[in-house]
Amino acid sequence: MCGLAGFVTFHPFDAAAKARHKLQAMTRAIAHRGPDAEGYWLEESTGVALGHRRLSILDLSPSGAQPMHSPCGRYVIVFNGEIYNHLALRARLTEAVPGLAWTGHSDTETLLMAIATWGLEPALATACGMFALALWDRQSQRLSLARDRMGEKPLYVAEQAGGWSFGSELRALRAGGLDPQIDPAALAAYLRYGYVPDHLCILSGVRKVMPGSILDLRAGAAPEARRYAEIEAQFGRPAPVTDPGAAVARLEQVLEEVVSDQMISDVPLGCFLSGGVDSSLVASLMQAGSDRQVRSFSIGFEDARFNEAPHAAAVAEHLGTEHTEFILKEADALAIVADLPRIYDEPFADSSQIPTTLLCRSARQHVTVALTGDGGDEVFGGYNRHVRGPGLWEKVTQLPRVLRKAGAGAVTGAARWGMHSPRMSRYATSALGLPLTTLENLPKLAATLRSAGNAEEFYQTLVSTGQTLETLLLDPAPPAPRDPRARELSGLEMAEWMMARDTTGYLPGDILVKVDRAAMSVGLETRAPFLDARVAEAARQIPIGLHVDGRQGKKLLRALLYRHVPQALIERPKQGFAMPLDDWLRGALRPWGVTLIRDQALVAALGLDGAQLAALWQRHQNRRIDAGKSLWALLMLLLWARDNGIASPAPQHEQPRRAEAPAPH
Repeated sequence: MCGLAGFVTFHPFDAAAKARHKLQAMTRAIAHRGPDAEGYWLEESTGVALGHRRLSILDLSPSGAQPMHSPCGRYVIVFNGEIYNHLALRARLTEAVPGLAWTGHSDTETLLMAIATWGLEPALATACGMFALALWDRQSQRLSLARDRMGEKPLYVAEQAGGWSFGSELRALRAGGLDPQIDPAALAAYLRYGYVPDHLCILSGVRKVMPGSILDLRAGAAPEARRYAEIEAQFGRPAPVTDPGAAVARLEQVLEEVVSDQMISDVPLGCFLSGGVDSSLVASLMQAGSDRQVRSFSIGFEDARFNEAPHAAAVAEHLGTEHTEFILKEADALAIVADLPRIYDEPFADSSQIPTTLLCRSARQHVTVALTGDGGDEVFGGYNRHVRGPGLWEKVTQLPRVLRKAGAGAVTGAARWGMHSPRMSRYATSALGLPLTTLENLPKLAATLRSAGNAEEFYQTLVSTGQTLETLLLDPAPPAPRDPRARELSGLEMAEWMMARDTTGYLPGDILVKVDRAAMSVGLETRAPFLDARVAEAARQIPIGLHVDGRQGKKLLRALLYRHVPQALIERPKQGFAMPLDDWLRGALRPWGVTLIRDQALVAALGLDGAQLAALWQRHQNRRIDAGKSLWALLMLLLWARDNGIASPAPQHEQPRRAEAPAPH
């Protein structure tokens, strides 16, 4: 895993030394993504500059260094990521090109040779991996930027200084002189979802290269985007594998191959293990295919309500992995708050960013690569909306509007009861076998019942925060452009449609951002077998009814897992990394929150209604409502804006300290 940055002007540099200095500043701004080495290449006559930071994983020798040149001299590449099937591609190339001589064994060299032999688009179509890249074609005078199918690796691009700048993170563009002006549509989308969707960017004038796409830049021409892979188009195709036993066997075969490929590494490797279905299956397949103990890592909390570490430990003991458990105290988690805008260089409000970042920091002390269970929910149908959503949709559309409104009122009442009786609500959710997040999701259910019966509105209600934070904007934001990869419901079953939407929306916008930024902040490479192109293709060859029904999701993954781990160790309510935000914002984080919310210049710079914001904070403090998730989203936005120079920073003594948790008020 690495980081890349650069720019192109398509005309000779006015001052070569100045251009090199700019390239170095941009590349060093993302040094955390590649702490092992750096490399630069400039072609003064055409105004091209490519920079690279290296995290050495495969071929630790100088043969794997970048920027890398093709033997024919036509192409120069900077590449971030891994090509998991590169050994198979290398064998094909060796057979196809007589006398081909390899200088090393890196996957970058394999991909570059594939591009030189087959062309960029065919090479990417055959490559299975996670990546972002910039490729300069000296013959056609074209700079091509590309990203993997799922969007695991980020890549930003902006028109800047008479040309184009690009980088793995926004901080690289900022270091190159980008002026940070907020995009109103992206801001409104962030307030609705808690993250900036992948087809938008928080900074005006900046775009993200879309997953599965190539963006071509040429002199005197508008950028040209082309798709080499359309993951959303796989949904709804004929599914020939209809026998459950054959489906499990097919998935086992593909996953064993993919996990084996992803375990190739020249540095220490392990896996994250939460004790849930996805991570447990990855750990099972890793251990079954290894002749030595696999390293596994989990995170636990002192508060028993949020601690899933014992479940992970039980699975690890059964599998026989070398397991390391990190038990984190509240102070450990709170101390990281001040670092979050630096780690997530767009505003990001998924509070599981905290344990994810801490887990990555802890695991990095032992390994350089970690396999994860990310993507299992999207590819195989594991979210509650996939399981319960279709039935709820059917009921909602059959109810008269007056009854939906009455139902919404009843759900809202239940949420208020839970807020005023926290001890009883915990007892009730535990007795019913429900996850801790049940009560905090009731407002979203109420909003769903109030929806107009439109499928798109129904889905948007399910995936939004459910708190209508956009109403805090003083000026209504312009409508955001529709995600070009968003599928229509027509021709798909409801569960399948929501899985397709999650795969192109929530997955790259939230899940993959969370993991990439957390891991790369400490130079840790994470790999997700469920997001491999071979796995996604195999999953779509199986009818949706074998994956998910109205009672259970990820049915085939569970069946495969139970060949390795007893069902009793796995089956329990899905919890995830739940965070006690309501308590923290009334306790240890209250002084920090007050400082940000009272910063009138900062609030005004974001166009927020300061009076509404203060009222929301006060209602939460008075326990009239539990607004922890909403306030966290707003505070993450304010903190990001302050640290990125959107407004004057607060006095240093009022900022949370980085070495320890903020002191109580």
